[in-house]
Amino acid sequence: MLNIYFTNYYNNNGTSLLKRCVLLCVLFIGFSAFSQSTPKVITKVDTTSIKIGEQIQFTVTVEADTTAQVIFPEGQTFSPLETVEAFATDTTRKNDRMTLQKIYALTQFDSGSYKLPAQRIEINGEGFLTDSTRVINVANIPVDTLAQKMYDIKPLMEVEKSNSRLWKTILFVLLGLLVIGGLVYWFFLRKKPLSEEEKVALLPPYDRALLELKNLEKSKYLIQDEYKEYYSELTDIVRSYLEEDVNVSALESTTDELITKLELLRDAGELKIDDETLQQFKRILQTADLVKFAKSKPDTSVAENDRQSIEQIVHKTHEALPEPTIEELMEQEEYKEELEKKQQKKKIIYASVAVLGALLIAAAVATSYYGFTYVKDTIMRHPSKELLEGDWVSSSYGYPPISIETPRVLKRQETKLTPEMKANIKDLQMFMYRSEKGFFSVGTTSTTLTQEVEPEFNKSIEAFIENLEKQGAKNIITKQEEFTTVTGVKGIKVFGSGDFPVPGSKDLVDGKYSILLFGAKGLQQQIIINWLEGDSYAQEIADRILGSVEVKTEL
Repeated sequence: MLNIYFTNYYNNNGTSLLKRCVLLCVLFIGFSAFSQSTPKVITKVDTTSIKIGEQIQFTVTVEADTTAQVIFPEGQTFSPLETVEAFATDTTRKNDRMTLQKIYALTQFDSGSYKLPAQRIEINGEGFLTDSTRVINVANIPVDTLAQKMYDIKPLMEVEKSNSRLWKTILFVLLGLLVIGGLVYWFFLRKKPLSEEEKVALLPPYDRALLELKNLEKSKYLIQDEYKEYYSELTDIVRSYLEEDVNVSALESTTDELITKLELLRDAGELKIDDETLQQFKRILQTADLVKFAKSKPDTSVAENDRQSIEQIVHKTHEALPEPTIEELMEQEEYKEELEKKQQKKKIIYASVAVLGALLIAAAVATSYYGFTYVKDTIMRHPSKELLEGDWVSSSYGYPPISIETPRVLKRQETKLTPEMKANIKDLQMFMYRSEKGFFSVGTTSTTLTQEVEPEFNKSIEAFIENLEKQGAKNIITKQEEFTTVTGVKGIKVFGSGDFPVPGSKDLVDGKYSILLFGAKGLQQQIIINWLEGDSYAQEIADRILGSVEVKTEL
């Protein structure tokens, strides 16, 4: 009966049954293919309870096709937990499927319970979120207070500012001045060894003339038939001697004019020389004129005799001069002193010009390389530039801590809470640094509220603006945007410009400000920065500070 039933059913409904079977097979095959191609994301942690500073291992396993593109999260994406290390991805393949495993080492340095945040795994452009229900418990390390005594926190101590950088600057300046002074002394002020020409020039006229005549005797003029050069040098020697020792204008005088001047001096009793010597001198000068202008060529013996005769004339002339009086000697001494003073003054002028030239060259090179503004600000010691290029300090302020990098350490500000403030504020911690020379300040504020309520940032901003206006600020422009720290903590950034009063003065200056606000239930944190508008160095300082901000938004 059963066989007959199925036979009759197949005969009557064979076509529809076949279609149903084919359809079921297609659906089964498609479901199997779909289930195989769908990625799977599995996560696990090796423990949910650690001590402060210990690590947990968070493992993410992804199963997908071998052609799938998988991107794991990188960086500090597990806040409030901190990523210690992200290990390399382990990959295994089986047929057309692959399994990717990524392990993260996480830790936390504050006790409490922390929710492990969901992580976004991107597979072929589609995001898959991991489970975020796990809670990691971080326990305190127990301290035996009986074996180890507990002490109060020590108060802040004023530490003298280190002068190491100042001493380095002074040392470099002194070394530079020493080098410049050495160069100036070596090239301008020191007594250089005299050359032979300078030594001869410093001799008295009489001694110098005799020495030059001896050198002329050793010359090769006569051997080389250079009579014109020989007689020219011979007459120049004797004329220079007469001009210096006898005080007669001999270099620019003709032969007859010079002889006439000597005769006048003889007749006046100022030069005791005989007529024969004058006639001999006149003959030599005339011979020299013929050689120089008429190309005459006397015998070598005549030329040598003329040199010897000039030497005798120099001797006789020197002996014929009267002895100088005391007044003349004094005048000569004063003249020498005056000459030395002029030479010393000339050396000082040359040295000053050399130093000034070196400074100008150095300034020109520095200006071409760094720019005029940078060089000017370096020489004039721009206060903001000194802060920017000084030694920065990274520290945490208040509780919960605000970690920030600043050019100077922020000092605690003593604050007294009024009874009205105590109704809403449990604790207020303020730290600030204000530049003494420039319009720059940075400060942090950590406020713990008496009740665990969300902080009202808008009221804080309004109170800040009202406080500025009370102090005399005008034309305040305010902008607002979202701000996120490097570790992913979100807050609000309020920034703008205005005319702000200078501390200790009634003057207003164009300034800029930036405020960061963070918070959670029961607490609020602020970072406030003020600087002068147009001060590019202060702008760089503000940007660097804002880029270093890290906060803890849990008590």
